Amino acid sequence: MQFGQLKRREFIALLGGAAAAWPLAARAQQPAMPVVGYLNLGSPESDAFRLTGLRRGLNQTGYAEGRNFVIEYRWAGNQADRLPALAADLVQARVAVIVSSGLVSTLASKAATTSIPIVFLVGADPVQFGLVASFNRPGGNATGFNAYSGELGAKGLALLHDLVPSTATIGFLENPNNPIFELQSRDVLAAAPVVGLKVQILKAGTDREIDAAFASLIQARAGALLVGVDAFFNSRIEQVVALAARHAIPTMYQFREFVVAGGLISYGTNLTEQYRQVGLYAGRILKGEKPVDLPVQQTTKPELIINLKTAKTLGLEVPAKLLALADEVIE
Repeated sequence: MQFGQLKRREFIALLGGAAAAWPLAARAQQPAMPVVGYLNLGSPESDAFRLTGLRRGLNQTGYAEGRNFVIEYRWAGNQADRLPALAADLVQARVAVIVSSGLVSTLASKAATTSIPIVFLVGADPVQFGLVASFNRPGGNATGFNAYSGELGAKGLALLHDLVPSTATIGFLENPNNPIFELQSRDVLAAAPVVGLKVQILKAGTDREIDAAFASLIQARAGALLVGVDAFFNSRIEQVVALAARHAIPTMYQFREFVVAGGLISYGTNLTEQYRQVGLYAGRILKGEKPVDLPVQQTTKPELIINLKTAKTLGLEVPAKLLALADEVIE
């Protein structure tokens, strides 16, 4: 009897253990949520409006962050030499797709993997830099969107000249820590003589250097400023806009967010919309489509945004032709 009772107790205990293990086994068999890797040179502060668009695009393909997918974020803090290790970290994490923001981030992603799909948004020709074979047939594991900004800088100069026609010299603010800053300054310097302007290059990669750049601008008696495209500047919108206001410098930006914060004028593509498109591509890849079947696209047309309140504060009268061209006027 004792032996039988012992056997029965062991059997009951075994059943209890098996019952406890069944829910764990069932959970283990459930497919894990897909993971999107996000890689950028900048910081969470510089990417706030990008991520709003990215999540919106993913939502439109049926993906809600935290519900049926997660994002692994990797920011380099404006230190480009950190990008290769961060890209390798995402590969090690076996993410389903990498979203890379900017040329240097995308080059790091491409160097890290030839198998994980990559969706990029870059401001340079992706064919020229070897990211894809062609726009229509990307080849390999990468596709995305091209937001070439060189022509935007040239057009921005012309619009700024229309706004302040008496100005002969303008400043161009660039970040020397941005690996592609030379591409931007080259385009601006080439475009300036066409509209009869001289350009003073101003370099800033820290908060203190931004302050110093404005001091140099005033000392040189430049009449206006063009701000280059850069993740660090995007994280310092309030500082840059406040300095432009304090020194009464008419300033042209490339993103709407600066003008909403009180900046004078911007000409460039809508970052939120750009990254909504990136999110749509990432969602399609999560559903099984391949980068090779998704052609590289040119981003949406540039927008001209004007802040009339700021113009009034600066004592500027915005020409009627600029108001007619404007996509949005903030009053």
